[in-house]
Amino acid sequence: MITRAKLVEQLREHQIRSAQSYSAALAVFSPNPHIASRRDLRVALLYALLFCCLMVSCYAALYLKWFKLSSLFVILGILLPVSLKVSRHRRLKRKRERRLLLPLSM
Repeated sequence: MITRAKLVEQLREHQIRSAQSYSAALAVFSPNPHIASRRDLRVALLYALLFCCLMVSCYAALYLKWFKLSSLFVILGILLPVSLKVSRHRRLKRKRERRLLLPLSM
């Protein structure tokens, strides 16, 4: 007989497995250090779609032999993950600084 506790345990295991499946792939495009909520997931998906659009535009510009436009798309495609990584590090740094400002009694 299946009890409620077993169902809850199966649900937790399923959530852990499903969370691990997309978080590793989308962590590059997340401005937050960890994908913890649906909002973070949506933002990461938006940035991933933007990156894909930039790469498809780059290939289309190369096909049409517009090399300057293609190089612009490549530069933007490189700057997108780099800027997201910088913003991630800034958030972590601010979070660490806030922890240090808290009194030890807390």
